Amino acid sequence: MQAGHEKTLTALLPALAGANLIYGAGMTESGVTFDAAQLVIDDEIARMVMFTVAGIGVDDDSLAVDDIHAVGPFSDFLSLDATMRHMREQSRPAMFDRRVREEWTAEGSLDAYERARRKACEIIEGHRPPPVEPEIAEAMRGVVEAADREAGVD
Repeated sequence: MQAGHEKTLTALLPALAGANLIYGAGMTESGVTFDAAQLVIDDEIARMVMFTVAGIGVDDDSLAVDDIHAVGPFSDFLSLDATMRHMREQSRPAMFDRRVREEWTAEGSLDAYERARRKACEIIEGHRPPPVEPEIAEAMRGVVEAADREAGVD
């Protein structure tokens, strides 16, 4: 499995330069292997990259200069409305656990890969694709049959 930071940087640096395509989602071993759990992790990395590329707003409200002056040094900023409002704007990963160790341990000590593997299994097992319309299925079958004839497959 490719290291998380390597995958993140491989996506982030081109995105910051203006690229709008992330290559290799779900791939491991230089693209030799596909891993559904890695795809779930890469999806999360892509969302974090998009969050970063969107930028961070810097204005009077986000800087909370008035609140900082009102509260003063060595005081409590956590209870401020602005703190609560802006902390919810942060990236909120599901696979990368930000809880304290005690909570993480109490809930089974699952690492990011195991959480992603379970999520991938849940997605795969729960997916029910909509049925293909008969005329589309017929057209698709025709394409396959034509390709088989062209390749000499009976």
